[in-house]
Amino acid sequence: MLLIDLARTSAAVASDPARLAKIRHLAELLGRVGPDEAEIAIAYLSGELPQRQIGVGWRSLRDIPEPRQVATATLAQVDALLERIKSQSGPGSQAARKTLLGELFGAVTRQEQSFLQRLLTGELRQGALDGVMIEAIAKASGVPSAEVRRALTLRGWLPAVGAAALRGGVEELRAFHLEVGRPVAPMLAQSAPSVTAALEKIGGPAALEWKLDGVRVQAHRSGDQVGVFTRTLDDITAQVPELVEAVLALTETDLVLDGEVIALRPDGRPEPFQVTAGRVASRIDVARLRQTVPLSVFFFDALRAGGVDLLDLPDEERHAALTAAVPESLITPRIVTADAEEGETFFADAVRRGHEGVVVKAPGTPYAAGRRGAGWIKVKPRHTLDLVVLAAEWGSGRRQGWLSNLHLGAFDPATGGFVMLGKTFKGLTDELLAWQTEQFLGLAQGPTDDWVVTLKPELVVEIAFDGVQRSSRYPGGMALRFARVLRYRPDKRAEDADTVETVRALMP
Repeated sequence: MLLIDLARTSAAVASDPARLAKIRHLAELLGRVGPDEAEIAIAYLSGELPQRQIGVGWRSLRDIPEPRQVATATLAQVDALLERIKSQSGPGSQAARKTLLGELFGAVTRQEQSFLQRLLTGELRQGALDGVMIEAIAKASGVPSAEVRRALTLRGWLPAVGAAALRGGVEELRAFHLEVGRPVAPMLAQSAPSVTAALEKIGGPAALEWKLDGVRVQAHRSGDQVGVFTRTLDDITAQVPELVEAVLALTETDLVLDGEVIALRPDGRPEPFQVTAGRVASRIDVARLRQTVPLSVFFFDALRAGGVDLLDLPDEERHAALTAAVPESLITPRIVTADAEEGETFFADAVRRGHEGVVVKAPGTPYAAGRRGAGWIKVKPRHTLDLVVLAAEWGSGRRQGWLSNLHLGAFDPATGGFVMLGKTFKGLTDELLAWQTEQFLGLAQGPTDDWVVTLKPELVVEIAFDGVQRSSRYPGGMALRFARVLRYRPDKRAEDADTVETVRALMP
C-alpha cells in the first residue's frame, strides 16, 4: 500500500467530526491493506511508530527537501527507512540520520511530507484514538469489537492485534493470552472531583489506595527471570535493579504485578516527579545513581500469581492474591470503606504526605487493561492559577487553522514582565479554539504565519494543573504538570495574574 493512501485517509478522518464516519474511513483503508503492512498502517494511523522512538524531533524536520510530484512510496519502504534511522548510533549518527531523513522526505509528495512530519513529532491528532481504531478493525475484519479489546488486553499493542484480526479473524485473536515477559496495556482510571463523589458513583464499599507520584511499572517473573515494563510497554529492567531484586526475593516465581516505582526522601516523602522519571530513564551508571537516588517499589495489583491468570477476577480477589504473594512493605497503602468521611480523611493524609491523591476501586471490577475502567476512579487535589497567554502555536490535525498550543506565563512584579511556565492545548473546545484564534490575531506582535505567534500579554486564562516541577526548559526554572485550560478570565488584567513567587511556593 502507498503512503499517500494513509495520508488521504488521515485527512478524511481529521476533517470528519462524526465518530462513525471516522470508523468508516479507517475501516475502508484497513480492508485494502496487505497482511505484511497492516501493522504499519494501524500504527501510523494511530499516531505511533512501530519503532516507538527514532531520535527525530522538530529541529530535524526544519529543512526538508522539495517533495516529489507523484506518490510512489510504499508503507514497507517508509518503515524500512525509519528502521535504518533508528539504528544509527555513535559518532556521525546525527549526520547519518539527517541524510536518511532527506532520503525519506525527498521520496514523498507534499501531503505525505505533512503526514510524516506530524507522525514523527507526535502531532497526528486526527481522532483515531484506540476506541475508534478498535471499532474500525472490527468492522474491517468482521469480528466483534469485544474480541479485539480482549486481545488488546493480552497483547498490549493495538497494531499487532489489528493485524491479527485482519489476517485470521476471531480464531487468531483468541490465540493471544497473558504471557509472562510480554506486558499488557495497563488499566487506567476515570476522574472524580472528590472521594465522596467517587464513592457515590461506585455505590457501596470501595477500596481506596494512595496514588503515588511515581512511574507506573509492570513486573513479570518467570523462575529467575524478571522483566520490568512501563505503562507505554517499554522495557526498563536494566534501569530498576531495586525492583528486580525485590521481585526475585519473593517466594512466588510465576508472577505479573502492577505498581509504581518512586524516589523517596529520607523522611518518606516523594521526590519531585522528574527526579523519579530521570532516574528511571537513565541507562548510564545505574549503580552510582542507585546510591544517590534509590528507588522504592509499591504494588497495587496482581495480574497473574501461582501460574494462574487473574485478569478476569474481581479487584478484591486479585488484591487477596497480591497480599498472599507480596509482603505488606511492598504494597500500596489501602483501606476499604463506604464511609465518605473516612475516605476523605484517607485522601487528605495521602496528600499531606506528598502523594498525588487516591484511586477509588470498586471491589467487583475485573482488570480492564488498556481502558479507563468505570471501576477505578482517581481523585486528586486540583490546583488552579490565573496566567497570561504569551504566545500560541498554529494547530495541526483537528486543530488545523486554529491557534492552539498556549504559552503560559506568570507575572513577575520585580520586572513588570512575565515568566513562561509551559504550554498546553488541553481543555480547549472548538468554541474556545475559534474564539481565542480571533482574539490572538488581534494581539499578535509580529508575523502571524510563523509556527509560533507572539502575543501582547493581555489575556488571562485560568489553568488547572497537578503540580509544579523543576525544569531547565523554561527561564523560571519550573514548569506546570498536566496543565489544562478551564476558562478565560476577561475580568482580570494581566498584572492581576498569579505571580512567579506564588507558583514557586507550590514546588515540592
